[in-house]
Amino acid sequence: MISQKVKGYKISEPFFPAAIRKNDKLARWLIWIFSVVIFLTITALGRVKFEVNLGFDSHLFAKANAFINASVSILLVAGLVAVKKRNFIAHKRIMFGALILSVIFLLSYVCHHLFTGETRFGGSGMIRTIYFFILLTHIFLAAIILPFVLFTSYRALIAEWPAHRKLAKITWPIWLYVSVTGVVVYLMISPYYA
Repeated sequence: MISQKVKGYKISEPFFPAAIRKNDKLARWLIWIFSVVIFLTITALGRVKFEVNLGFDSHLFAKANAFINASVSILLVAGLVAVKKRNFIAHKRIMFGALILSVIFLLSYVCHHLFTGETRFGGSGMIRTIYFFILLTHIFLAAIILPFVLFTSYRALIAEWPAHRKLAKITWPIWLYVSVTGVVVYLMISPYYA
């Protein structure tokens, strides 16, 4: 059950020293401010469009977003497998990769919406109902996942493993759902890009 050794002793928790000093009050403020700023920025995207000739199809950002979301989904599953096998070093690296890709996704997502504006879904009937169900659940969960991801990461950075594990049980499935449905939404809406 326990596979990692540190100085000859087997341990059941990751043996990583805290990467940052614990300061819950500051962390809460920073996480909530960052989460609200990102939420407001993304909300405002529906009202802003830049008419700029980029020299390439601006929907390339959407393709990049789908690729990034698919990659994050794979990393999330790999991260879960690594932690279940108690390979905490691999888990840490994989989850860090998922975080970095998520930041890149946010930048690409903002660029896509700034340069292309809104695209309306053209399907009808049952496929339209399915699309909007997936889209609405995706949007709602995407709106709330960021603080969960950041608080879960913070608990890991300060080496509070029980709290990290408890939060991760909530964060992981939501994050995975958001990343997978991001790909599905792209595949369903991309035929209607102008």
